[in-house]
Amino acid sequence: MLGPDNVPLITDESMVAREPAMATFSAIVHSGSEDAPAILGMVARGMRSFDKATAKYWCEWLEVGLEDTPVRDTWRELETMVGTYFPGRGTLFEETYLEGKAEGRAEGRAEDRTALILRVLEKRGIPVPEATRDRITSCTDLDTLTLWFDRSLTATAVEDLFAEE
Repeated sequence: MLGPDNVPLITDESMVAREPAMATFSAIVHSGSEDAPAILGMVARGMRSFDKATAKYWCEWLEVGLEDTPVRDTWRELETMVGTYFPGRGTLFEETYLEGKAEGRAEGRAEDRTALILRVLEKRGIPVPEATRDRITSCTDLDTLTLWFDRSLTATAVEDLFAEE
């Protein structure tokens, strides 16, 4: 059985560059060691010599291998340089990507609602001054935009959108 007693400890950054698979595996196997944070720091420094795609791959490989070990958080702080090769595993890169994707969807919904509000007002012949247009287009709160859309359906003036605010 492979374990800390028979898997060599990689302690040299140049070895990480030459043997990334062995260095990554070694860091995983020795993750229970009291020296694990220092080992991970050395591995991260060694991975800086890789091209972006290679660094991303080995960073994530190591994070997945660390699973729920106490040093996984240490590694997550060190691996901020790269994308995801292990979808569905909850790596830092994946979480960051998904957060950005969710923010993009929310921004897209806000832009759609803004466009609908302005279109309804236009079709109803209600003039929208530039300052009011800016107020509507700069709003990112979906609940507020939904309220303004609902009000745009019955408004007689653009000020009706903002009643009771």
